[in-house]
Amino acid sequence: MNAPATTEPPVVVIGAGPAGLAAAAHLLDQGIEPLVLEAGQKAGAAVREWTHVRLFSTWGEVVDPAAEKLLAPTGWTRPDPATYPSGGDWAEQYLQPLADVLGDRVRLGAAVTGVSRTGRDRIVDAGREQQPFVVHFTRADGREERVFARSVIDASGTWATPSPAGGSGLPALGERAAANRITYRVPDLKDPAVRTRYAGKRTAVIGSGASAFTTLAYLADLAKSKNGAGTKGVWILRRGISGSTFGGGEADQLPARGALGLAAKAAVDEGHADAVTAFRTEAIERDTDDRLVLVGEDGRRLDAVDEVIVLTGFRPDLSFLDELRLGLDERLQAPVELAPLIDPNQHSCGTVYPHGHRELSHPEPGVYLVGMKSYGRAPTFLAMTGYEQVRSVAAAIAGDLASADRVELTLPETGVCGGAGLFDAPDAAEADGGGCCAPVPQLVQLSAPAAARASAEQSPAGGCCGS
Repeated sequence: MNAPATTEPPVVVIGAGPAGLAAAAHLLDQGIEPLVLEAGQKAGAAVREWTHVRLFSTWGEVVDPAAEKLLAPTGWTRPDPATYPSGGDWAEQYLQPLADVLGDRVRLGAAVTGVSRTGRDRIVDAGREQQPFVVHFTRADGREERVFARSVIDASGTWATPSPAGGSGLPALGERAAANRITYRVPDLKDPAVRTRYAGKRTAVIGSGASAFTTLAYLADLAKSKNGAGTKGVWILRRGISGSTFGGGEADQLPARGALGLAAKAAVDEGHADAVTAFRTEAIERDTDDRLVLVGEDGRRLDAVDEVIVLTGFRPDLSFLDELRLGLDERLQAPVELAPLIDPNQHSCGTVYPHGHRELSHPEPGVYLVGMKSYGRAPTFLAMTGYEQVRSVAAAIAGDLASADRVELTLPETGVCGGAGLFDAPDAAEADGGGCCAPVPQLVQLSAPAAARASAEQSPAGGCCGS
């Protein structure tokens, strides 16, 4: 590791999650001092909120090389690279030790509230690029502070801003009023209180990604347990069922991710969940028994449920970056050069081209959105993607463009298809391999081959994007 520079302001990294801490490690490797600002009281605060969920990436895929290099002198050794950590494992066995090594370069309880150029709002051109950045943040006790930076890397993620149930991107009518019966996270059914909440209940699960797969599998396990009789899932999809609905299955190069989709398919096939296709939620109402009724944009009303789990993705919080000149795609809210590589309106199954500082740059030089936040509203982010991003960005900040431009990552097949056009349209299945989609909401039962069900039973308990 090169000796750190001391004559310039630090590079401020927002967020002490996997991508943020990896960014700090890469900056140190380039001889640049980082300062990591984390809103939570511990490193990996967002990851700690899903400690019960197992990743579909192995330990070998979720440890950053520069971070491992930084940890090595402490005697830290990476867990078995072929095994799958839970969120709790990842936080305690990797993120916390990495934050400990970084020491006072990580400030906890520091919520960033604004970033700008010193003495320049977003309107002013004169001398703009010569001014350092100024970052305002608030301490847990309410104290306001600021720090100056030579560059800013926003790795704050999207965990705090989940997308709503409403099919139009807005909360469904009545969604806020029903907040006590709705959650936007994969439930931890090992928690007795949470288990009681869903046991024997009819629960709507809205979403079509890994989190929905995980939840369906969890509810199926609960239904088969001693005290779970009567537990039923109602899986709400905005499009029809197709060959890609459950991901890549046995063809997925991340086997645990493929098996996770098959586990969700088995939950439906075995009758523990019904799939409602082509349904866009317009309203959430209460019936005379105080149960929740989902109403579709076409006026259809589903049978009442006791609980709703909304897993429709996440979106970036850009409010504290409002004084910066960002170049964001109008659809995904991702950097404009990156957006075409990850846009689910255009991409079907296949890899995302590895990318770095050039795709992540903005009209405001020195600002980078990395990790999950760089994807905006796009799904299927992998930790190894974030690690390659921050490696390239750190090299670019250090002026080593040869290294910054070099691709050092090969991504596995995503196993996720969107097809062309409106990727969640009811008839989208025709664009990605056909299927049994239907133009109106209906309940469907699916059949999974015995071999696929066996594979699903051996899969990790869940999956997560990893950053």
